[in-house]
Amino acid sequence: MASSCDALVIGAGPNGLVTAALLAKGGMDVVVVERRPEPGGVASTIELGEGFHASVGSDLCLLPQLIVDGLSLEAHGLKLHAPDPIVFAPTRDGDAFTLWRDPVKTQEEIRRFSARDAEAWPRFSQHVRDLSAFLRPLALRPPPAPDVDGVGDLLALLKLGWDFRRLGAESMHEVLRTLPLSIADFLNEWFESEPLKACLAGPGLRGVSFGTRAAGTTAHFLFHQLGADGRPWLSERLPVGGGRALVAALVASAQAHGARLRTGAAVCRIDISEGRAAGVRLEDGEVLTAAVVVSSVSPRTTFQELVDPDWLEPRFVSEIRAIRYRGVQAKLLLALSELPDFRARPGVEPAPHHGAVIHIGDSLDEMEQASDSAKYGEASSRPFLLATIPSVLDPGLAPRGRHVMSVTMQYAPYRLREGTWDERRDALADTIVARLAEVAPNVPGAVLALRVITPLDYETEYGLPEGSLLHGEVALDQMLFMRPVPGWSRYRTPVEGLYLCGSGCHPGGDVTGAAGHNASRVILDDR
Repeated sequence: MASSCDALVIGAGPNGLVTAALLAKGGMDVVVVERRPEPGGVASTIELGEGFHASVGSDLCLLPQLIVDGLSLEAHGLKLHAPDPIVFAPTRDGDAFTLWRDPVKTQEEIRRFSARDAEAWPRFSQHVRDLSAFLRPLALRPPPAPDVDGVGDLLALLKLGWDFRRLGAESMHEVLRTLPLSIADFLNEWFESEPLKACLAGPGLRGVSFGTRAAGTTAHFLFHQLGADGRPWLSERLPVGGGRALVAALVASAQAHGARLRTGAAVCRIDISEGRAAGVRLEDGEVLTAAVVVSSVSPRTTFQELVDPDWLEPRFVSEIRAIRYRGVQAKLLLALSELPDFRARPGVEPAPHHGAVIHIGDSLDEMEQASDSAKYGEASSRPFLLATIPSVLDPGLAPRGRHVMSVTMQYAPYRLREGTWDERRDALADTIVARLAEVAPNVPGAVLALRVITPLDYETEYGLPEGSLLHGEVALDQMLFMRPVPGWSRYRTPVEGLYLCGSGCHPGGDVTGAAGHNASRVILDDR
């Protein structure tokens, strides 16, 4: 039995749902198919134990306000919390660095560590603001293609050149000089305090296999600041209710605009007729036809599993195969009997620092060393951690008086030199809990239940090749017009009528919805 629609979206993760909602808002008849029994993909929520719920993927949301407003997500129940303090970074020596929303409070906090750094902070913030002002427009529009193909590409390229020229000679030089820098080199130019530099480096490393001294990590850092005013981490917000609340709002918006959602509908093939996408075939044999097919799954999955390679040129297939994924993130979800009692801020009653993003990594060197093990197929014994306690914002995520802690760990390589992830799962949990105990000694005794999600789990359960939450590493040679591959960065593909809208496209991963937003614009323009 076959059914038909204007646009069929594969995958109900954030980008797929944003695409579906915007296409439906633009007047198209849209169907979203999701292989899992619930929408959300890696943004979905799981139960740790009776009454404990936590998000599978990132707890942080970088969803631009343009998308929030355009899809009326707040009217559909989404509440995004801007934590204050933004980041709480306890150290092994019992101290902590705290990054506040108030720049004056942050400057005074920095002064505890270095008067020189405190004086540099306003100039650094302005510098980041200036760099981000040039990059910001790139995030919410298709990247300009250097091989101009048509008037639209030419205009986009000319606009980028004009924006770049308007920066002035000094700023133009600074953009070109800064983007290839390692985050260590960039921050060392400005600051001397290790806790400050370590805290600021976090966004430049999230989800990539590199350490602090890898070229291009400053570019990754800057792309995380595009919604901010120059103060690092300011773009980060937390959905009240976790990932399930974000997904529920996106589904509600898509359905309000007329999109239909089908879960438990696994696609086994994208049908192509006379060189054009014609629909999909589900694993149960059902055929869905569509004028347009939009894939939010990874480029590797789309072109190596769903599309018959006979329709693709060998060079394109080779470039798709060459995409580096290198997943290095693992996650530990903890059900706790009480809040962490940090040595730097004693007490287990809810306090402002419990609602912040918790950064554990004392110095740039320590974070670099954490990445070294992964290069040789070993999980770091002293990992870099980012954690949140979402039940502080939403007590409904845990039983009364108890809490959920969500800990993202780097670096845990997808490919292990020895053993398997099933064999190493318990050891990984022990390593992360021991690291937490260095700054909050009560954590091991407070654990009621836990769940480890390894890079292999992200691949097998959520369809992320090599466990890469970014659908491909964000590096200088896999960004902008080279993402996912050169020549095909503007969401179209070599198969007419088949588009990409996932994190494997520009501008990359994290929960932004930006790729879905941009892809929908291209599809609607093509119609």
